[in-house]
Amino acid sequence: MVKKTKKESEKTRLDIINAARMVFLQRGVARSTLEIIAKEAGVTRGAVYWHFRNKADLFLAMCENVFEPLIKCADAPLQSNQFENPLDAIQDSIKEFFRVFEECSIVREVFVIMASRCEYVDEFASVQKELSRPFKALLQNIEKGYQHAATNGKLRSGLDPTAMAHDTYAFTNGLLRMQVNHQNDSDLSVAIARHMALRRA
Repeated sequence: MVKKTKKESEKTRLDIINAARMVFLQRGVARSTLEIIAKEAGVTRGAVYWHFRNKADLFLAMCENVFEPLIKCADAPLQSNQFENPLDAIQDSIKEFFRVFEECSIVREVFVIMASRCEYVDEFASVQKELSRPFKALLQNIEKGYQHAATNGKLRSGLDPTAMAHDTYAFTNGLLRMQVNHQNDSDLSVAIARHMALRRA
């Protein structure tokens, strides 16, 4: 019976997160209330507060709900032993990130909300810092990849692995913003390949 109750509680939590995503996308975060979200989820306002402290807490949970599988997929090539050249692993990691973005509508919706439906003020002032934490771990693994490439003679001479990791992070972030805003009509695979080609020995 306890297991069933726990399962039902987790389902309610997920229903609230999904409802929040839909409401945030339609109304914007500032004009969305926990009452509206509760109604969309088919639960009471008290049920929302049982799972989330406030709207910012719910917003973070919504983001983390898609970040975990997204980062896991992007990180997999970096952790794999199948690549002889570490730069190939980094390139595949970026491609995997955008594959998930393109194939999963929920992921795209969350990034649209983050980019254009939320103002990071008041209770949301500290949210951006929290949102960046999962991606910093990915950045660290990209940097390790560049360091391995430098050690193995695969990184172009004179390039600093740390600087290259931050450059790739910025490149990916910029490409993501263009995708979110529908401003990029070019082939992502080609753009990513060109970015990495500049780093190859």
